[in-house]
Amino acid sequence: MQTSQNHWMQSESSDQRYTQAIHDGDGLITRRPFFREASSLPINIEVWELEPGASEGTHTHSGDGSLEEIYYFLQGTGEMDIEEEVVSIKSGDAIMVPPGVDHGFRNTGKDMLKLVIVWGKPTE
Repeated sequence: MQTSQNHWMQSESSDQRYTQAIHDGDGLITRRPFFREASSLPINIEVWELEPGASEGTHTHSGDGSLEEIYYFLQGTGEMDIEEEVVSIKSGDAIMVPPGVDHGFRNTGKDMLKLVIVWGKPTE
């Protein structure tokens, strides 16, 4: 929401959210996008929340739609599958996945897994 001529502001308490399964993962992910209509940056930024046991299914971004993704974990614990490797994740961790790398993650903890995800096409 534009709050003045000089800036836009969003608030966790009033932001729109939507919930969906992503990449054939288990359960649902609640997504909260940031400034999707207002920003002209070549990236997307969202906060995702996953209940215990929920996951983003394993997937690869390749071809002309290749995306680079950065995951920053705010709360909770889980595991990321990156190619053939399983990486433990917890609050305070950040992982970057380049285009063409098979990846996905799951909440393996007892509490909510909350993260910021940033994605876009890398520049050559």
